Amino acid sequence: MSEKFRAMIVEKGEKGYERRIGEKSVEELPEGELVVRVRYSSLNFKDALSAIGNKGVTRNFPHTPGIDAAGEVVECSDSRFSPGDIVLVTGYDLGMNTSGGYGEYIRIPSGWALPIPSGLNERSAMALGTAGFTAGLSVYKLMEAGVTPDKGGVIVTGATGGVGSIAVSILAAAGFSVTAVTGKPDQAEFLKKLGAEEILGRDELMQANEKMMSKTRWAGAVDVVGGDMLSAVLKSVHYLGAVTCCGLVGSPELNTNVFPFILRGVSLIGIDSVECPMDPRKKVWEKLSGEWLPENLEDIVEETDLDGLSDKIDLILKGGLKGRVVVDMG
Repeated sequence: MSEKFRAMIVEKGEKGYERRIGEKSVEELPEGELVVRVRYSSLNFKDALSAIGNKGVTRNFPHTPGIDAAGEVVECSDSRFSPGDIVLVTGYDLGMNTSGGYGEYIRIPSGWALPIPSGLNERSAMALGTAGFTAGLSVYKLMEAGVTPDKGGVIVTGATGGVGSIAVSILAAAGFSVTAVTGKPDQAEFLKKLGAEEILGRDELMQANEKMMSKTRWAGAVDVVGGDMLSAVLKSVHYLGAVTCCGLVGSPELNTNVFPFILRGVSLIGIDSVECPMDPRKKVWEKLSGEWLPENLEDIVEETDLDGLSDKIDLILKGGLKGRVVVDMG
């Protein structure tokens, strides 16, 4: 297949890593059983890091980022899919060191893709994307750990971001009383519209770190921030509560003490959306396409095309985005 297509290309230039919209060929793509014509992708913080040459995300350049993709199967050499099937791909190595969803075509191992569940289409699947899947997996793991609405409320940090905003919406839909933490007080109404019952400022939450332990307030938590905020959350969770950890926008370091674990039996659960096995992956996507599908998903989504994507990348790196950005790949 020698199809030419448009893609974002990140490469090393005289002034560091630069990105442009250029032309690639399907023949240039890495080996794999499955070729997909990408119709939609999305923007995640990891994509932005890849787009500025972050070696912790992408080692080899030139490169096309995009850790999410949804579109139509063009070829499948192992018969797992048929031409015309509509699939989504999130995680694995897509957009990291494998040419990603910011190209009109991807070629990947067929085991990375799954059929888009009933209730979603290419666009709505990417409105959720890795952020939605990460949020869904966090809620799934909390409930597996015994955190249910009758046990008490749940707190979400980084609540205006992609993962946080969808987590607020999913938890509210599942019947939880949700406290949303944000450093953006002007976004309180946005968070309440998603289903948050309480808005908590970052500084107020961080007061928990002034003591070895804090008064218990929540049955569980979805932490997107890491660092000192995660430490404050751990000190404020009920006996036998659970906290999921999926981000490090605050810091990759965790400076805390063992008291929440040995005195209250709190569980800290790591969330990895990249290598998550296919069985729980399918279960979470089925939930996201049904009872967990945010009614107000469009309220947290804005759309761009490939030509406008670079500006959105700059914005997310500055912390200036809220919700989700869907990329229309044509």
